[in-house]
Amino acid sequence: MTLEQEIHTIGRRAREASRSLARLSASQKNKILIAMADELVVRSPEILAANAEDTAAAEKNGLTQAAIDRLRLTPDRISGMADGIRQVAALDDPVGEILRDWTRPNGIHIQKIRTPIGVIGIIYESRPNVTADAAVLCLKTGNAVILRGGSEALASNLAIAKALQAGGFQAGLPDFSVQLIPTKDRGAVKIMAAMDQFMDVIIPRGGHSLIEAVVSAARMPVIKHYDGICHVFVDREADLQMALDIAINAKCQRPGVCNALETLLVHRDIAQDFLQLAAPELDASRVELVADPEAFKFLSNLNYKALREADDTTWRTEWLDLILSVRVVNDLAAAIDHIETFGSHHSDAIITCNPDTAETFLASVDSATVYWNASTRFTDGGEFGFGAEIGISTDKLHARGPMGLEELTTYKYLIRGEGQIRK
Repeated sequence: MTLEQEIHTIGRRAREASRSLARLSASQKNKILIAMADELVVRSPEILAANAEDTAAAEKNGLTQAAIDRLRLTPDRISGMADGIRQVAALDDPVGEILRDWTRPNGIHIQKIRTPIGVIGIIYESRPNVTADAAVLCLKTGNAVILRGGSEALASNLAIAKALQAGGFQAGLPDFSVQLIPTKDRGAVKIMAAMDQFMDVIIPRGGHSLIEAVVSAARMPVIKHYDGICHVFVDREADLQMALDIAINAKCQRPGVCNALETLLVHRDIAQDFLQLAAPELDASRVELVADPEAFKFLSNLNYKALREADDTTWRTEWLDLILSVRVVNDLAAAIDHIETFGSHHSDAIITCNPDTAETFLASVDSATVYWNASTRFTDGGEFGFGAEIGISTDKLHARGPMGLEELTTYKYLIRGEGQIRK
């Protein structure tokens, strides 16, 4: 069997499973999820052994320590994965929710209800916990899922998928509801992306090159998570200590995530005062600053050591590190123009004590999440109260921002009549 035939068989089976999944009740799905969580714990020795193979290969192949840490599983991490599944089981099931309900003058009764999408493909890199996270969110919403993890985590992903399948089967999970592409062959991504006869949507989670490859090959809708070039604009009427606290949190708490601050914009009227306040804390946090000429001059006068001048690429760079772009802008309009020109429409914030200025910013910045006096680090399904997320979409259609359970559903119309015909 060729790779294409193998993946098409997986797709065909997923389509069949999706029809059975769509008919499961909320209580049936929750029972399946709890059984999956339990089996994950039972099989943790097998999962850890598989993960040891992956981490040993990663070390031999020279992966960075950060990448190896993302790859590595521990008993606590597996326990955390199982707890996460139980938390998803405890969430409200959005499937079947009545979104609208009305009766036409001719007596026809119409309901708009939330339904599963069908079959979801998810392509992701590195972290094996995504195998469990993605699978259970899709199952909770009645969707079959086809997973394709990173080649460096193949053994771990297969062991996790096997545990989920076994636990779910014991509780009534339809066969082939959760399937993992069992190959390191990169051609699998292209085949998956072209398989629109079996998959309804594909979600890539990973680096820019992965997303570009999926987008260029996809024949079904793609929900993508592009760069997180997030901004904080410190307005001239900002509480400067609040602005500093937010900037430090947004940049330094977890610099390698997509909702971390990448570019700090400062109103010219308070630029010198703010940078003088901020420099010691940024330096103590070991943040390298990449500054425009005006900010560079201020910071040089403050003897800021980890400092270099910005170039043409600076403002479009997602650093994912303790590096921060800094630019002085004339006013609110200039800040908004910068964000709209160089941003990635992910998460952007304004710090100001002026409500009118804030509301203008909130209305004008076209990003998935726009903040007033709060850190961009809150762009997260858990922080939004969704309980869990499949990712953070920078698209506008179907899903935008943190993708919780509702974003893994669509809708249909149910029309009930008593013999009406159209005249």
